[in-house]
Amino acid sequence: MSQMDRRNFMKIMAATSAAAATGLYQSNSYAAEFTLKYANNLPVTHPMNIRAREMAKNIAEQSKGRIDLQIFPNNQLGSDSDMLSQIRSGAIDYFTLSPLILGTLVPAAQISGIGFAFKDYSQVWAAMDGDLGAHVRGEIAKTSVFAFDKIWDNGYRQTTSSTHPIKTPADFKGMKIRVPPSPLWTSMFRAFGSAPASINFAEVYSALQTHIVEGQENPLAIISTAKLYEVQKYCSMTNHMWDGFWFLGNKASFAKLPKDLQEIVRTNVNAAGLKQRVDVKKLNDTLEANLKAKGLQFNNVDADSFRDTLRSAGFYADWHKKFGDQAWTLLEKYTGKLA
Repeated sequence: MSQMDRRNFMKIMAATSAAAATGLYQSNSYAAEFTLKYANNLPVTHPMNIRAREMAKNIAEQSKGRIDLQIFPNNQLGSDSDMLSQIRSGAIDYFTLSPLILGTLVPAAQISGIGFAFKDYSQVWAAMDGDLGAHVRGEIAKTSVFAFDKIWDNGYRQTTSSTHPIKTPADFKGMKIRVPPSPLWTSMFRAFGSAPASINFAEVYSALQTHIVEGQENPLAIISTAKLYEVQKYCSMTNHMWDGFWFLGNKASFAKLPKDLQEIVRTNVNAAGLKQRVDVKKLNDTLEANLKAKGLQFNNVDADSFRDTLRSAGFYADWHKKFGDQAWTLLEKYTGKLA
């Protein structure tokens, strides 16, 4: 990202923050026929919410005011677990959630988060826009919610700590690390010998600040926008898993929209997701220098040694059995052999 691009990006984020603070984050300029709630767990300055605001405006304009998509960022409506319950019941209409946390409801959704599986974004998007993503969306559709075609990006996840850097798999041993409430996350870090604690994102900053846990793992964009660098000292570029956000909709709510409005919502959600992917990658690619200036100490790792540790611990073999041959074959179609 050029200096000019970065300045423009920061201006947009500042404007979005101001809009949220003054109540303008909701697109209620019209007397809407359908008022819809979209909730997420990220700060208003994150690319997800910047593109969501743009998306809501486009939906309002293209529907000629019939749809008012109201955005509730930053855990305003509760934790991830709370909001997952709300979208299932119809209390909210749309919600963006990591596939791994969605795995508490749809176990197959976790497969995209297998540790050290996707080597780069070309593999990620081929899989998630291809057969693997279609398989997961089919499993999600067996519940009261559905996922839009284009998964949004969160980025490759990195490991931070207040006590020591992670340079080799052995550095994880005994480490108290926060992970989201997901069986796969817990399983992976236990395979490294650490002590994972499942904590919802809304409570991560305080858990780090009070040393309930010494470390956590997230993409740089979240480490930055959630200001986790204030309570962490080291950032190890482990790239241990790619993570995204399925844009989920409540089936009953969506079915109430006329077909033309369904198409407007579907088109704009998917288009915003593609733009957000570009934004997140640009932001993650440029944040290391910024976070170094804020005091984080960075180091790189050898991914092969971590992959070998997971293989030796039986991590890949265990999850192959849990997901089944069909899903695992679809994963390895894009990643190559893991076990």
